Amino acid sequence: MILYPAIDLKDGQCVRLLKGDMEKATVFGDDPAAQARSFVEAGCEWLHLVDLNGAFAGRPVNGAAVEAILSAVNVPVQLGGGIRDMETIGGWLEKGLARVILGTVAVENPDLVREAARVFPGQVAVGLDARNGKVATRGWAEETDVEVTDLARQFEDAGIAAIIYTDINRDGAMQGPNIEATAALARAVSIPVIASGGVSSLDDLIALRDCGAGLNGAISGRALYDGALDLATALSTLKG
Repeated sequence: MILYPAIDLKDGQCVRLLKGDMEKATVFGDDPAAQARSFVEAGCEWLHLVDLNGAFAGRPVNGAAVEAILSAVNVPVQLGGGIRDMETIGGWLEKGLARVILGTVAVENPDLVREAARVFPGQVAVGLDARNGKVATRGWAEETDVEVTDLARQFEDAGIAAIIYTDINRDGAMQGPNIEATAALARAVSIPVIASGGVSSLDDLIALRDCGAGLNGAISGRALYDGALDLATALSTLKG
């Protein structure tokens, strides 16, 4: 199982939100590229980036910070937030992203997801962000009546690289991930699933790894910044 350190970008800074609330942002640094380098130096094999402003604006906002990270590291990087058309997808991949994450458009324009997965095989993931099992869009500000599993199954034959499943109520709360819901989703589809939201300790990672659903990976942010989770130790444990 791959551990993806998260760098959430707001106004060019590294932040973490509490349950997706932009008004409850904790700033952890003003040099995202330096943060990315420190994660790579600790041994991570992937980085997970989110353009928080972009998720609300519907277009890339923290592009300069993302490009600085891409220039600073040599590991694959995935990015979500404000990516809602083919031009933006292609532009980011040309700049060196390994994978783009499509969230809002997966609900509002699933045909775009299919087209992108066909044009850019292996480089398109779907971000399913849920509150109480229902998908939320546009920076988690808008709730839908769409069940997570129902939406995920729509992309079974689309060729997407992964599903990033975030339980919004757990995100940034340091209360542990929703293992039951994440495992249920992973068992419901053949698409690789990456867990996100609430990973706050080594025990959380081990529980996700050993849940029996064959999760592809887990994303952690606040726990790494707070020191509750040591990245080098976590990476070593997951490889062991």
